[in-house]
Amino acid sequence: MKYLLLSYTPAAEWDAATADVPSEEALAAFATYQKLEQELVASGEFVTSEGLGHPAVSTTVQRDGGEVVATDGPFAELKEVLASFAVIDVAGRERAVEIAARIVEALGEPIEIRLIMGEDFAA
Repeated sequence: MKYLLLSYTPAAEWDAATADVPSEEALAAFATYQKLEQELVASGEFVTSEGLGHPAVSTTVQRDGGEVVATDGPFAELKEVLASFAVIDVAGRERAVEIAARIVEALGEPIEIRLIMGEDFAA
């Protein structure tokens, strides 16, 4: 089963001006995360993982009346922003929770676990 792990960070702590200059604490947390990622690669459970750009440089595409429009920046004021994601392929939800717990221990930020609907999903 594939799961999407979504990592959120407090918006107030993510300063666009310094987003490209991680703190020593952030570098240490990321090093711990990289070790976990290597374990997941070795076990065959890792699919992919990526950090995301700062929300200040995002674009939101939405329907406005009868038109579809693109606007700069996030859609709404947020207390937390999506900072990164990972896709894992594991035996089930319990294993996904175990992995997410280890990421939370390493990074200190919440992880949302979402099942990825496979080819067998029928609407």
